Formats: sequence, structure tokens, C-alpha cells
Amino acid sequence: MRLRHNPKADIAVENSEYVEQDPKSRKSRWKEVFGNENPIHIEIGMGKGQFITTLAVNNPEINYIGIERVPTVLYKALRKQEELKLKNLILIAFNADEIGEVFEQGEVERIYLNFSDPWPKDRHASRRLTSPRFLEKYNGFLKKDGYIAFKTDNRNLFDYSLIAAAEAGWKTRNITYDLHNSEFNAGNIMTEYEVRFSSAGVPINRVEIYRD
Repeated sequence: MRLRHNPKADIAVENSEYVEQDPKSRKSRWKEVFGNENPIHIEIGMGKGQFITTLAVNNPEINYIGIERVPTVLYKALRKQEELKLKNLILIAFNADEIGEVFEQGEVERIYLNFSDPWPKDRHASRRLTSPRFLEKYNGFLKKDGYIAFKTDNRNLFDYSLIAAAEAGWKTRNITYDLHNSEFNAGNIMTEYEVRFSSAGVPINRVEIYRD
């Protein structure tokens, strides 16, 4: 179901101290923005922010950046941040297509992709966040020993992602087709979608994608 546009969200996002308004100007300077040398983890397509907010609360020694294209959706995460005022969390209203213009080589240690749009039609494959086109973008700023953590309920997207990663020269590890009944579930933080899907008995797929 399409989310109804909320003009109030646009205004709140555009004027919030918790939302970076010019992320491209911060390229190579994110540690200055946070005011420390802690590692940086990002979530692309954070939705309402439950996942990344929980991570930021649990891991104050890590800096988090939540990226969401739609202000009406980001507003939900913003309201959480306005309440918690986490110093290690910054939000961005931004299109992932331009992600390479926001981070410098080696600036990001981990990328989270959670329940991304599957773009099921073949002609839209390049829009998938695990496509070779996006993997090339991530390679431009992901730290050498960093990795992408990808979760989805969509088995077709998951299988595509494993193949796409191999074809693009990336490697995969810790693969599971049923996360919640696997050894990799320890410490797992669920997103809003994940709670809904798992409650309905839908298995969750997860993989870590990395380069040597």
C-alpha cells in the first residue's frame, strides 16, 4: 500500500537538527560531524528506523547513519530520534542512486540492507540495491575489511543477490534461508517488516557480502 504524502513530514525533515541537509558536503568528513573516530555503519532504506535506532542505542561506540529516500517514511525515524537524542545517529533523506557522492573510500565499515524493494521485473534489475551497479558504488566507500549485511523475505531477490555478488567479484558468507531458526540469529535486531513477516511464518534470508 502506498504511503500517503505528509507535508508536515517534509517540513520536519527539512528543519531538523538530526537530519543532515547537505550530505554530499560531508564526504570524507563524517568523523568530524560525529566528533569522534568511531567506526561508521549505514543502513540504506531504513524505513521507520526501528532497526538502526536499536543498534545505535545498543552500540554507543559505533556511529550510525540512516538513509531513507521518502521524507514521510523518514519522519517516523526522526520522531524516535527526537525522543532519544542519540549522539551516534544521523539521518539522511537521500536517494541511494547518489550514495557514492556521500562517502569517501574506506569511510564506511558496514552497510545494512534490510527488506529492500525487490524490483521484480527483469528490466528493473539494476535498481535492486544488491545489483552489480550498486555493488560497484559500495566498493567505492566500503572499508577493505567491511561487509554488507543483507536481509530479505523475498527468496527470488535473495537468490539473485547471491549470483550478482559472485558475478561482480564479491564473496558471501554466513548464508541462511531461515534466519530465525539458524545459528546466525543470536543478536539479530528485527525491522518492522521482519516482525510482521516472521509473525506470519515467513522465513527470513540473510547473507554477508564482502571483498578480500
